[in-house]
Amino acid sequence: MPRMKRSPHPSPRRLTKLLWAVVPVIWLSSAWAAPSRPLELFLPNAPPLSMPGQPEQRGIVGDATVKAAAVAGFDLHFITLPWSRAQQTVEHGRDQLIIPLSRTLDREAKYTWIAPIMSMDRAFFSLDNRVENFAQARKTYHRIAVGMGSAQERKLRDEGFSDEQIYPLKIGENPAQMLLLGRVDAWFNGVPESRYIWREVSDRPLLMSPVLMTADLYLACSRDCAEPIVKGLREAVATLRKDGTLERLMKAYAQDAAH
Repeated sequence: MPRMKRSPHPSPRRLTKLLWAVVPVIWLSSAWAAPSRPLELFLPNAPPLSMPGQPEQRGIVGDATVKAAAVAGFDLHFITLPWSRAQQTVEHGRDQLIIPLSRTLDREAKYTWIAPIMSMDRAFFSLDNRVENFAQARKTYHRIAVGMGSAQERKLRDEGFSDEQIYPLKIGENPAQMLLLGRVDAWFNGVPESRYIWREVSDRPLLMSPVLMTADLYLACSRDCAEPIVKGLREAVATLRKDGTLERLMKAYAQDAAH
């Protein structure tokens, strides 16, 4: 008995099977695709760490994030808000990035911590009274300038400083000018940022305490952050660290600050 020739066109039943086999592949490829719009990156004006207003120089952490995004294949849209508001926006948002953010206990569950970019020391700065520790600072300083919503503000509160002693500053307020004019007794802040800002304000000697706080500065994302974004940027930062790019960025900004 002669064999029947198979039709060149699949039967409806076979076509259904083929479609069900293809659907997971389509879903997987779309799930891992890069976002169709630029990722929002929230960053304060905190030179030399982040500098949103200068396209050619975004600061150490800013430049590192730009380079990591390029390696991972993401475009960025830069947004500057008051620091406390920026943190709240990213915390309650989705797939939004923020830099430079210190990883603290009260922030731990609020964000997705992609990767540390650099470590930063913090200290007290003053014009007249150098202190050695937090206990001495509590007795010496009546008013201490500190970034509002910053890890430094949290540290002062944890160390028992009173509300009257802590003067939280918003983005745009110049703590160096306030210190120079005698409106605050001291400034508790990151060492590289304070030195960078001070050289633009005065040539008076700035007294610095020993380093009293050290923490990594992270590239972070909203708690609700797509895995491809986290994975892509985390691997990109690791690549930049391994090939020496992050170290070269820090050295370049340190040289600029010295001139």
